[in-house]
Amino acid sequence: MTDWIPEPLLPMGPWGLAYWQWIGSVVALLIAIVTGRFVARILVWVGARLAARTDTKWDDELLVQLARPLRLLGVVIATRLLLPALELPEVTDHAVKRILLAAFGVALVWCIARLIDIAIANLARAPWAASRPASRGLLALAARTLKFVLLVIAGISFLGALGLPIAGLIAGVGVGSIALAFGAKQTVENLFAAFALGIDQPLREGDFIRTDSGVIGTVEAVGLRSTRLRTPDRTIVSMPNARIADSRIETFGLRDRCRMEARFDLHYATTAAQLRDIIARLEKRLREHPKTYQDELVVKLVGLGDSGFQIEVQSWFDSSDFGAFRDWRQEMLISFVEIIEQAGSKLAYPTHAVQMETLPPAAR
Repeated sequence: MTDWIPEPLLPMGPWGLAYWQWIGSVVALLIAIVTGRFVARILVWVGARLAARTDTKWDDELLVQLARPLRLLGVVIATRLLLPALELPEVTDHAVKRILLAAFGVALVWCIARLIDIAIANLARAPWAASRPASRGLLALAARTLKFVLLVIAGISFLGALGLPIAGLIAGVGVGSIALAFGAKQTVENLFAAFALGIDQPLREGDFIRTDSGVIGTVEAVGLRSTRLRTPDRTIVSMPNARIADSRIETFGLRDRCRMEARFDLHYATTAAQLRDIIARLEKRLREHPKTYQDELVVKLVGLGDSGFQIEVQSWFDSSDFGAFRDWRQEMLISFVEIIEQAGSKLAYPTHAVQMETLPPAAR
């Protein structure tokens, strides 16, 4: 096949290659780059035409993200197809094929990494993720974990292609992972607990919670190791995720209504008729409020206390907005005082009767 090559290009040059092979390698690489980019552009154009027929956006984003990896794949494939024309020596040909195989692996890993990015981005925009702010951080963590695993697999495969013993590498990675797991037991527990909190969603960022240890605060962030709470004193409490996951968590942000509970005493000078009138008017005032949960409402005389007649009031407001509930509760309590005053009664206060007796003078 060298009959058509000019005589000056036949002598051997550096690394055991003829001059015409060096020139041919440069030309073949340029042809491969142009051909690969052209083929990739055609594939992206065809894919864009097909994606335009669908209502989804992920396929359009996928084409944009895969454009550069596809160019690299096209260059590698075109170079591999042109390689036989160079008639390289066996050793050089084998080395070039390994380099092309490595480049093909890089392009393939690049494509898979872009696919992971697209999948995670679309999951983060899904309605279930939008309603769970903490899940977005976990999705980012999942993306990094998948990419790390992908790189490990690609690295082991690449070293295996170079002739190194893969079994020994896998065994070494396994032993190292076990040692790391034992050495960082708490860290691993907190990491898995972060995933558990993201999946089960007992709390979310912005929720006001109380744990079984008595810690009260607003969830500011759910990290990979710990969860940060902002207490009512504006201090930050950091709790390990493993401890949070094992705790009994009371989440105020997920309640569907707010409960108002009050217990007060009426003075014993209050007559029975006044008692009935006050109880009826208190219940009526509660039912007149537009947010009162009508099916469960309690206004009852529950006992005779040390200071007066004990009245229990319990009702629910059909809202989870605690700020608005505070205003409604204040409005109701002031109304209760007005009703009691209008009925001619008054609130009792703790009193104690002291009886003093005069003893007769002692006999002499």
